[in-house]
Amino acid sequence: MAGSGRGRGAWRRALAAGLCLPLLLTGACTGTLGTPARADGAPIDPRIQQIMDKPVYRHGQFGLLVVDPATGRTVTSLNPERLFVPGSTTKLFTVSSAWDTFGGAHRTTTPVYARGRIGDGALDGNLVLVASGDLTMGGRTKPNGTLDYRPVDHTYADALPGLAQLTPENPLAGLDDMARQVRARGITHVRGDVVVDNRLFAPDPALTTDPDPMIVNDNLIDILSTPTTPGERASFTWRPRTARNSVRYRVTTVAAGRPTAITATTGADGVITVSGTLAADADPWLVTTPIADPAAFARTAFIEALERAGVTVDAPATGPDPAPPADTPGGDPVARLVSVPFEQEATLILKVSHNLGADLMVCLLAVRRGSRNCQDGFASIKAFDDKAGVDPAQASQADGEGGVPGDAFTPRAYMPLLTYWLNGPDATRFREALPVLGVSGDLALFGADSPARGKVFAKTGTRADGNDLTGQVLVASRAMAGYLDAGGGRYRLFAVVFNDSMAATADDVLSVAKDIARISELLQQDAAGAGSGP
Repeated sequence: MAGSGRGRGAWRRALAAGLCLPLLLTGACTGTLGTPARADGAPIDPRIQQIMDKPVYRHGQFGLLVVDPATGRTVTSLNPERLFVPGSTTKLFTVSSAWDTFGGAHRTTTPVYARGRIGDGALDGNLVLVASGDLTMGGRTKPNGTLDYRPVDHTYADALPGLAQLTPENPLAGLDDMARQVRARGITHVRGDVVVDNRLFAPDPALTTDPDPMIVNDNLIDILSTPTTPGERASFTWRPRTARNSVRYRVTTVAAGRPTAITATTGADGVITVSGTLAADADPWLVTTPIADPAAFARTAFIEALERAGVTVDAPATGPDPAPPADTPGGDPVARLVSVPFEQEATLILKVSHNLGADLMVCLLAVRRGSRNCQDGFASIKAFDDKAGVDPAQASQADGEGGVPGDAFTPRAYMPLLTYWLNGPDATRFREALPVLGVSGDLALFGADSPARGKVFAKTGTRADGNDLTGQVLVASRAMAGYLDAGGGRYRLFAVVFNDSMAATADDVLSVAKDIARISELLQQDAAGAGSGP
């Protein structure tokens, strides 16, 4: 999911759901201008044509490319070399570059150093936590070592109100782990301070999420409301809880069927004001508010974790994050948090269309090149594109997630990338990291009863912008790229993209996504029926 826009209502402000996308239809192919044809002369499935002929798509444009990699044959194409707004399918290029650079088994280590003399259980100095760009910091790790996620991630709580869900894991688990390690090293008292060194890379506002090397709970505070009795205050929980924040809660339960609208804002004093109404028949409702200073927040959370582990710290927990030491700490750390393998982080980014994670990859690629300037990460993405054989004239990228005007790809640009992973040793892992129709990621929302269930593997993308003339949303993009299971271990490569239609409500946007999912089902059935033959 990636998106931007101004508007009235949270769904307009940040709608970017990373959902699915159709094929065909241009000025030469509308519902009144005849039946388009595939590249091989076969007519378009009339069921697909009927979807594309809907009035909502009349003023937009479609691109499509389906390729059989076993023969190199183009099965179907329309505008295969026209540049389209790609939405979050951009993440395919970002994640592929990072996966190829770091390797699927790569793990990030976040160390904690003791700066000063340790004697009689006391550290006469500071603990320094060196932020290393760990996307989850143990906060989503399940007992089996994989990362947890839901079809609509909590990072989309405000963009897709009422749909986002929390995972059950403790977002402070990684900090708790490191605190216990500090205690196990015999430190029970820190006479100095706790410092979070987040100098790994510099801030980059050009990336929409402006990643920070220190990330706890995606640098969000979650507030989950549950209805009570109409006229009474709703009940709530919030996380991660630290002394830096408190909650002023003003959400009233209203009668069943009444509108639900909840907002959360954080003041300069750290007080989170949550207000609005919650229908008595509503499911638990999640909203979020950003953590403004990730390093200072992590410092507070780590001091509190140390206290839970039996380590006292003289410095107040709610103080500012002190300046890090002039030289980057080194030597033997007193604690270290080792991340899950990179392929797990990649799976999270691709499954839920994790915008912060995708932009973070750009910055980490820059660091791998020896730079603190995130923009240098694009050189690594370009190097991967060249390696895979992506035509530079058919690919433009200006962020990691797919949410800025500089992102544009042709349907053909995806084919070398998809071929690269299809033939490599990580082929199965990469394919299964993508959302799967009716099964996982945002595609779990569609096709559960379809014969194509579990047989379409694709990164999805949406970009939507506010239309202040009418109060609607301009759906700038719905896109989808990945693999169609043709049976017998065979796969077809496909990309479909639609640009530009109007939507009045969030449900209208989701109905477009449903149409596109249906088109992908029909494409898969066609692939399975034809196999890989001519």
